Amino acid sequence: MTPSPLRDLPAVPKLLDHPALADFTACEIVTHEVRDVLAGWRERLLSGRAPEPPTFDALAHEVAARLVAKARPSLRPVINATGIVLHTNLGRAPLAESAADAARAAALGYLNLELDLSTGKRSSRQDAIRAGVCHVTGAAAATVVNNCAAATILVLRTLAAGREVIVSRGQLVEIGGGFRIPDILAVSGATLREVGTTNITRVADYAAAITPATALLMRVHASNFRIRGFTKSASLAELVALGKAHEIPVIDDVGSGMALDLAPFGLPGEPSVREGLSAGADLVIFSGDKLLGGPQCGLVAGRRDLVERLERDPLMRAFRCDKMTLAALEATLRLYRDPAQARRELPVLRMLTTPLAELRGRAELLRDALHGVAAEVTVRDDTAYVGGGSLPDIALPTVVVAVKPHAMSEGELATALRTGDPAVLARVQAGEVLLDPRAVFDRDFDALVKVLRAALV
Repeated sequence: MTPSPLRDLPAVPKLLDHPALADFTACEIVTHEVRDVLAGWRERLLSGRAPEPPTFDALAHEVAARLVAKARPSLRPVINATGIVLHTNLGRAPLAESAADAARAAALGYLNLELDLSTGKRSSRQDAIRAGVCHVTGAAAATVVNNCAAATILVLRTLAAGREVIVSRGQLVEIGGGFRIPDILAVSGATLREVGTTNITRVADYAAAITPATALLMRVHASNFRIRGFTKSASLAELVALGKAHEIPVIDDVGSGMALDLAPFGLPGEPSVREGLSAGADLVIFSGDKLLGGPQCGLVAGRRDLVERLERDPLMRAFRCDKMTLAALEATLRLYRDPAQARRELPVLRMLTTPLAELRGRAELLRDALHGVAAEVTVRDDTAYVGGGSLPDIALPTVVVAVKPHAMSEGELATALRTGDPAVLARVQAGEVLLDPRAVFDRDFDALVKVLRAALV
């Protein structure tokens, strides 16, 4: 009679005593993993998918590997060597040190989130950010919710539910993740009234569509695409004049939230929040975690009476920001009191305005640090993009380190980097892995070299 292969599997207590598991705290989770591993091997042995059981040591190391993997956070730091500063998949804008410190302090203790310390009475959590937003935008009033889509829904629901909102067909954009302006309008309870064509929409098209049911005129910035050639769109000034003539508010959704002019740094074409309000828009909607350089949130700035209506809407409670976001946003806005300080301390602005000569120096340092690896490593000029749906047609001149591995494909190298510790994200192109230093923090340089050398042994 052939002995059962199961007899060679150790008992649970014996496996728990293996030295490989000594560093793990004896608890139910460890016991569960031991039992789960043994159960898996029993099933494979009985089904014939495994001819014989693993060794005692192999079993223990399998359990240890599973415990290590489960202890590792799902969300963990990544070194962004793609050159894309506002990388949506990597969390968009990294916070300034002062903003991160403010969020941490808010998370670790109590703060006067909704308490006026001078009177001892309840206050609004919006008070923390109003002055900062108004300073940056020139608005009379402002409020914040948890993202820009929420801000758009809140504005449309509060000011136009059951009525019509006029939008150019050329501005019915998809903002990413499958979310489209027509869908957002539908969710808000407002009715979309399309005017014009994809490439041509004149102010006369808006005027012809106005009826007693019209609640708003809305301009949506085409932040993540551009239409070239035979095109025309009504200017914001024209829409404002039309809105005033008919006493209809004008909403300007500018998307990226640019607060400082980036044109001197080769990044023209993105509307600033202040420009929209200066042109007469009644409300301007924008993101906090793109070109503003703050945490994820959506901001609305403009007329005080309209902002007050937004804050009275019951949906405001569902969309409100938590204490960490508000603390980080307040600290971010405080940096804009000095534009030079904002460019220096906000990572997004610093990265976007880094001189090409400085990028070249960083790239050469990285190339030199990879001397002797099993790859061809060169430095060359290239281009990158802002990302996050901002300035989609502006190519940023940059300098990259191109790595062409000898013993593996470029895809295999990219996978090794992505699964390294820490994870490294790079670009794969034409047989090479391209590493752009633009969005790599100085503090991550040594770790980047370590992961690259480990992958290219």
